[in-house]
Amino acid sequence: MLEFDLLYDPASCTLHCSILRAKGLKPMDFNGLADPYVKLHLLPGACKANKLKTKTQRNTLNPVWNEDLTYSGITEEDISHKVLRISVCDEDKLSHNEFIGEIRVPLRRLKPSQKKHFNICLERQVPVRGSCGDACGEAGGQVARTSSLSPQLASPSSMSAALRGISCYLKELEQAEQGPGLLEERGRILLSLSYSSQRRGLLVGIVRCAHLAAMDVNGYSDPYVKTYLRPDVDKKSKHKTCVKKKTLNPEFNEEFFYEIELSTLATKTLEVTVWDYDIGKSNDFIGGVSLGPAARGEAQRHWSDCLQQPGVALERWHTLTSELPPAAGTLPLA
Repeated sequence: MLEFDLLYDPASCTLHCSILRAKGLKPMDFNGLADPYVKLHLLPGACKANKLKTKTQRNTLNPVWNEDLTYSGITEEDISHKVLRISVCDEDKLSHNEFIGEIRVPLRRLKPSQKKHFNICLERQVPVRGSCGDACGEAGGQVARTSSLSPQLASPSSMSAALRGISCYLKELEQAEQGPGLLEERGRILLSLSYSSQRRGLLVGIVRCAHLAAMDVNGYSDPYVKTYLRPDVDKKSKHKTCVKKKTLNPEFNEEFFYEIELSTLATKTLEVTVWDYDIGKSNDFIGGVSLGPAARGEAQRHWSDCLQQPGVALERWHTLTSELPPAAGTLPLA
């Protein structure tokens, strides 16, 4: 059994995960015990980009963690279609860490600002053999999950009963993992927009990014952010943050100013791209978002609210996608 709490705070766009304790884990070591820890992943999404992990508890089958792990930049759209995968693993210093069991929670089961308590039996993935004798894994859509204390079901009849019992769960999980849209998500960025009537210009704040896609072999990136105000005939609108080394969750807290009349700004598009810095070769595009009159969803609303509320700094999270804006790669080494 794994006991944990989940709380989604829409005001701060954060998902709080409190990993409390586990009971009756499967022995994994020669001494009849285990060295368990817990990993969290948001699905769909790049594993290393959004992995959170607890400390390891040594020589126990009943570990107590009482650790709080937090995801930033989680929007209400995420809550509607993402799944939180919670895995319990055994740490082994001499070989690969071993999988004990997992739980998957569709986030749409959470109510905003209300903590939900879970105390659920861990499950293991068991290959299911079809009528032709081929083993079908999770990628094939046929997966049986059973208790981590019982690696195999007792009989074909009990297997069939278990499959019938989890069919609704798997269908719901598959729908949640697919999510809306066709573009690959590459992380999140927190932007601040404010139009100053006194200074007659747009103030753009690059606050931070969350769970960016990993671009380097070490599983991290060296991210920085570029902004353009399009169309940019004179090619003078580029601003660039400093580079943050070896991180998927960088904090920038940098501001850029564009001197422009409000009426002219209404016809412009703010292009924001995140890049991975590489020495001596082309920098890698991580993801981007465009805010302007032709944008959609939150990007369009953020832009519209900024134009309609001069003097007010508006912070919003935006999803970075794999779509490269047409002019984003003109200076790969810059």
